[in-house]
Amino acid sequence: MEAVARLRNYPTSPRKMRLLADLVRGLNVEDALNILKFSTKHPSVPLEKLLLSAVANWKVKNEGVDLAEANLYVKTIFVDGGRVLKRMRPAPQGRAYRVRKRSNHVTIIVDSKVSAAVAAPSTTETEA
Repeated sequence: MEAVARLRNYPTSPRKMRLLADLVRGLNVEDALNILKFSTKHPSVPLEKLLLSAVANWKVKNEGVDLAEANLYVKTIFVDGGRVLKRMRPAPQGRAYRVRKRSNHVTIIVDSKVSAAVAAPSTTETEA
């Protein structure tokens, strides 16, 4: 059974966050955490916390299942644009330049490879 965690209105551009999201998409949770822990990009810290939150949500949903045997992986991760704060910066000759301070929303879905493997053969047997 999958678990979801969401991060809302994180103040960095969606493009910068997507670079990290692409690194961990489809990986085992342990590998993804190691990549995020040792990444030099600044959004890696909240993304690591979000992944740990998704794992904790999975533990709550699946009581009695051992985390090591579950073989968790990052099933889905996507980054959407959030609100944009529009500010003005002074420019030469009395003009002003618009500065867009972007934010984003991140959603992570974590699932167990064991449950996915068990569910897949049962559906193929009923179709055949």
